[in-house]
Amino acid sequence: MITWRRGEVTAIRRAWRGAVEVTVAVPEPEPARELRAIAYPLLTGEPVVGDTVLLNTTAQDMGLGTGGYALVVALPERLPADPPKGPGHVVKARYTPMQAVVLGVDEQDSPHHQMLCDADSLEGMPVVVADLHSALPAVCAGIRAARPDARVVYVMTDGGTLPLWFSMTVDTLREHGWLAGSVTVGQALGGDLEAVTLHTGLLAARHVQRADIAIVAQGPGNLGTGTPWGFSGVAAGEAVNAIATLGGRPVASLRISDADARERHQGVSHHSLTAYGRVALARADVIVPRLPEPLGARVAADVAPLRARHDVRIVDVDGLDTALRSSPARLSTMGRSLDADHAYFLAAAAAGHYAANLLPT
Repeated sequence: MITWRRGEVTAIRRAWRGAVEVTVAVPEPEPARELRAIAYPLLTGEPVVGDTVLLNTTAQDMGLGTGGYALVVALPERLPADPPKGPGHVVKARYTPMQAVVLGVDEQDSPHHQMLCDADSLEGMPVVVADLHSALPAVCAGIRAARPDARVVYVMTDGGTLPLWFSMTVDTLREHGWLAGSVTVGQALGGDLEAVTLHTGLLAARHVQRADIAIVAQGPGNLGTGTPWGFSGVAAGEAVNAIATLGGRPVASLRISDADARERHQGVSHHSLTAYGRVALARADVIVPRLPEPLGARVAADVAPLRARHDVRIVDVDGLDTALRSSPARLSTMGRSLDADHAYFLAAAAAGHYAANLLPT
């Protein structure tokens, strides 16, 4: 189940919030090779040139979509010091060798515990739900096109990567002020706040981080199997239910493409149709961007079954291309750029724009 390798750090390539990318020379098995690897210093310690590292190379060896990285598991000859004693007893990545103890925003030791004991409503806050992590900067671009002053918080679910630190997108959006904060929920970790469930994560975004708008999406690394139900994005429908239960305003972003080679993702992806059409039991605003033909007609036909369950909103996309091109974070989905899959990013931006226009003036 795991391919283990031992190697030596030969270069520090780059670093961003919570992560370091290194080059590792791996001598065995022959032939010797150099690998790109990711370390999360809060879990492993800070790697330096010359360190021996223990790597998990499973996904890389199999050619899976993990960004082409091996993962640093440990610095076995230079273990980090014990963490300082402090509050927090929430365990994430539970019962794995990398399980970590964090301070949950909702646990008894948290200074926000009483607030979250009392909080029971999102107070009508718009919450944009997206299938893929790659929609995040596009949703933010749409929000900023309408309300550049809005406080936007990202709530990351655990359907993709567990460490939020993997995401250079989040780091870049934070650095440029496009995101005011982040919350990691479930088994995901590494956000500004940690929460046990999506429900408390949403409440924390609203009441602790004072979000005007939240965005819910999994981290990088969507998993799909080509079966009707075997994909991690099914949680988008469950997110709609959670938002509505807490008195928020669910805004459903559609996964739309005319560039994806897979039939099941052309037009409106079956991921969106299943998540919103069968899993989401609460009513949401489903955002349909006004697109040129013939894609526009196909999308209209695809979303027709959703009208019985949701409010389908047609949104003009004037100005959204400019907004998308202003993104400080690289726009890429499944290796396709903004120009290569324009409809995908327009759909996400339209959802953000619609949500921003729900805010009081």
